Amino acid sequence: MEPIKTHDRYAIFQKGLKQYQAVEGKTLAIDRLAGEPGDAVEFEQVLFRKTGPNTFEIGKPFLQNAIKAIILKHTKGEKTIGMRFQRRKKVSVVNNGRSALTVIRFESV
Repeated sequence: MEPIKTHDRYAIFQKGLKQYQAVEGKTLAIDRLAGEPGDAVEFEQVLFRKTGPNTFEIGKPFLQNAIKAIILKHTKGEKTIGMRFQRRKKVSVVNNGRSALTVIRFESV
């Protein structure tokens, strides 16, 4: 069995109702953000930060230092299909769509 890979430095932040893990230098696709590619963004709602092998900070509810990232591009997610069907009622509804995403790269955690 392969051991679980962990990072020495990472942070957990909240954007809207979702929580994401930020690792310095990594990219992440999150819900659409306002801004153009190349713009810098900051995430203020930092819940947790690991700064070393056995050192970490827990926010009550949030930490003071923000996470800085750069917008790389805007894109769309995978196509999702939702269907509602009721037999013998002549009801058949199909909904589909693609979520709007923004790809960001974390500069400082």
